[in-house]
Amino acid sequence: LLPSVFFSSRSSAKLIAPLGCLVSRQKHTLPDLSYDYGALEPHINAEIMQLHHSKHHATYVNNLNVTEEKYKEALAKGDVTAQVSLQPALKFNGGGHINHTIFWTNLSPNGGGEPKGELMEAIKRDFGSFANFKEKLTAVSVGVQGSGWGWLGYNKEQGRLQIAACANQDPLQGTTGLIPLLGIDVWEHAYYLQYKNVRPDYLKAIWNVINWENVSSRYATCKK
Repeated sequence: LLPSVFFSSRSSAKLIAPLGCLVSRQKHTLPDLSYDYGALEPHINAEIMQLHHSKHHATYVNNLNVTEEKYKEALAKGDVTAQVSLQPALKFNGGGHINHTIFWTNLSPNGGGEPKGELMEAIKRDFGSFANFKEKLTAVSVGVQGSGWGWLGYNKEQGRLQIAACANQDPLQGTTGLIPLLGIDVWEHAYYLQYKNVRPDYLKAIWNVINWENVSSRYATCKK
């Protein structure tokens, strides 16, 4: 099943439907951003944000809708072979939609600095210090081979924070079981126009626009 996604306040609050509910589902749509494309400059420029949101994310949404229509037809026909063959496209495009919907809310023109409250306490508990956490998540993100994501997630069973990397558009919760709190997109389309092939420079800059209020809200929600 495709895991649920929290949408930004300006976009629909609908959850992504599990595959079993495709018959009655509504089509996925590209969520609005709560800030302008140029709002994250100089750390992420407007051209990157516009292409990333209106082209790349939109493509995942469109392809996910097409794939789900095909999957619905395969379910209606009882065609298990077709259902299996569509799984990679569901995972890739569904993951792309899930990941980016989280990513946009993880960023803010008023971001940066350090988290406060329970999230900060949990980071210190599980990583020793905020500096340690920042260094580890940066290192994991730099180390992703090819395309993928670096994540801060919550392990509900163990009651602790964890850092993980996912390849391509693999969604964190659907592939590791961790609840996503903070995702860093390290596909080249997220930074190449500004930072060329120097991924570490992009990762150094992105900390200036991390929306800790959003990450803290996600943490509080998943602990309930």
